[in-house]
Amino acid sequence: MTENKATVPTEKKGFWTLRYTLLNAAYFVAFCTIHAYAAVYLLANGFSNTEVGILLAAANIVSAIFQPIIAGVIDRPGPLTNRSFILISVAVIFAGSMILWLIPCGKAAIFIIYAVIYMIQFAYQPVMTALCFEYQKAGCDIYYGLARGLGSASFAVTAAIIGGIVERNGETVLLYVNIVTMLISALLIITFVLPCNGKDDKTDTSVTKHEAKDGVIHNSLSSFAGAYPAFMVFLIGTICFFFAHNMINDFMIQIIRNLGGGETELGYANFLQAILELPVMALIGFILKKISADNLLILSGFAFFIKILILVFTVNMAMMYLSQSFQLFAYAVFIPAAAYYVNSTMNEYDQVKGQAYVTSAITIGGVFSNLISGVILDHAGIKVMLITGTVVCAVGVIIGTYAMKRLPHKKGQ
Repeated sequence: MTENKATVPTEKKGFWTLRYTLLNAAYFVAFCTIHAYAAVYLLANGFSNTEVGILLAAANIVSAIFQPIIAGVIDRPGPLTNRSFILISVAVIFAGSMILWLIPCGKAAIFIIYAVIYMIQFAYQPVMTALCFEYQKAGCDIYYGLARGLGSASFAVTAAIIGGIVERNGETVLLYVNIVTMLISALLIITFVLPCNGKDDKTDTSVTKHEAKDGVIHNSLSSFAGAYPAFMVFLIGTICFFFAHNMINDFMIQIIRNLGGGETELGYANFLQAILELPVMALIGFILKKISADNLLILSGFAFFIKILILVFTVNMAMMYLSQSFQLFAYAVFIPAAAYYVNSTMNEYDQVKGQAYVTSAITIGGVFSNLISGVILDHAGIKVMLITGTVVCAVGVIIGTYAMKRLPHKKGQ
């Protein structure tokens, strides 16, 4: 496989992590306003809990289908690259937020536009990860764990600030933040060009991404599953983990209101779980030298389970914050461990698809959570909703552990 390390100017190497960190920071500021505050925005615009669940489920279903398809296109030679897809996504979110801000919309229009924004913002997350490993292979010294961790820190700071602002000034503030961060993201990705003998990354990566060692590209789901058995079964466990995770995040405002809090406490809770991601993600390179990625994924599954189990018995905000602190071992471990697992286990031309399948599994977990959680919340209450999430997550732990411990990670192993 061709390496391009010599083509990256030495004096610029120190800036790659900073530039990728800024790109991550902008992404996760918007992730906070679009995803963490989705229920806040929609409830303020007249949606019921069930309608919120249906909207988010619809967005997640489309996203789950869309992500592997677009990853397959990016993996093949052609004009669509990681950079260009990110830029398209940013433009769509910017346009949707502008429409919601400037044009009076009924519930039907809000439903469609917000679903598109929510779906697209989630869909380009695995492409962001793939972009990092693509540039690393081209010789750029991007420290993924630190950049991703600082992205979570930007989410944390946004969550801590935005809750109180929304409480005082209304949900339209969320649209203002989306618009500004998309403008910043566009500027960052336009200038995020890999210098390789005067060529841009589109030309260069079409060579490095498609030099197949065995001549087989696993573009179909069946061939991909046959090539990576443990990974594909673990994705079922991932769906279960994120059923519980999304249940908490999407309806956190209702959980907190049940405990006597409001948007300000929602901001604090989101800040706590997000800021705790930074140390783990920043140190993931060191941690992986001690614990393998597959074992870290199992550990994260157990942490997801404990996190939601605590909420079943929560009676005050202190216990809510205790539950959120398990983000340190759950999401904070899962995301970088999954990225490194894909990068180390899969052939290069399968890696964008691998990252996309992880995000699709996360998304599918969100689909089931959105469809079920809102209905349970409206008809049976928060306690029943959380018990359901706990049971599903426990099943995921069993499946995930079996996959990583009993099945081959790659065909022929």
